Amino acid sequence: MKIAITGKGGVGKTTIAGTLARLMAQDGRDLLTIDADPDMNLASALGINNPPPPLTDYKEFIDERAGGPAGVFKLNPKVDDVVQRFGVTGPDGVKMLTMGTVDRGGSGCMCPASSFLRALLRYVVFKESSIVIMDMEAGIEHLGRGTTRGIDLMIIVVEPGKRSIQTAGRIKKLGGDLGIEKFAVVINKVRDDEVETVKSSLNSLEIPVIGTIPFDLSLAKADLSGQSPVDTPGLALDALKVIKTRILSDKS
Repeated sequence: MKIAITGKGGVGKTTIAGTLARLMAQDGRDLLTIDADPDMNLASALGINNPPPPLTDYKEFIDERAGGPAGVFKLNPKVDDVVQRFGVTGPDGVKMLTMGTVDRGGSGCMCPASSFLRALLRYVVFKESSIVIMDMEAGIEHLGRGTTRGIDLMIIVVEPGKRSIQTAGRIKKLGGDLGIEKFAVVINKVRDDEVETVKSSLNSLEIPVIGTIPFDLSLAKADLSGQSPVDTPGLALDALKVIKTRILSDKS
């Protein structure tokens, strides 16, 4: 199962991605997580103190595999050994890779690093046997680049607020254009008296809500102390356990 977690910036998608990965791994499942967000905060959510360097830091390796600085590069470089070579294993056996960012210089053109990362994501989505959870770049830019093509489930994280829900609508439209068929919404940082209002606002999008996560100060405290949400008992963690069960029970 390949899951992409996305949404407007600041909605908590990284926390949710890391926590779901840890919870699934605690059930004995093989988990690979991909930090595809330029902010690169997934390691903290997983409880990994020494995260792997971004793959884009390995410039010589990328040039060797994807081409070179002369402007000629391969569209399908060898990437089947990247997880083993550059990934790290954290608590509960969760494996992690950090993608890094590509300096496009405002041109938007392809380059060896871009080709390499695209090939790696294709391999992870279509050939990796583990459950894969990808923490995507905030917003919709990654959809325009087609980096989530082939995903089994796209989870859109929203919070109370019009802009968050508008972003969810754009994500669904662009994701559908890429052939993604299955979407779900997680409502995060919501108070009890806001739940029905947010759900009502989502009705027009026709995306099922698979869970709501209450506003929980314990998560903010955990973040400040560098502690993984999985090690922070509270209402939010309880809600994420329910969401995890729903995702896996609907796996088929």
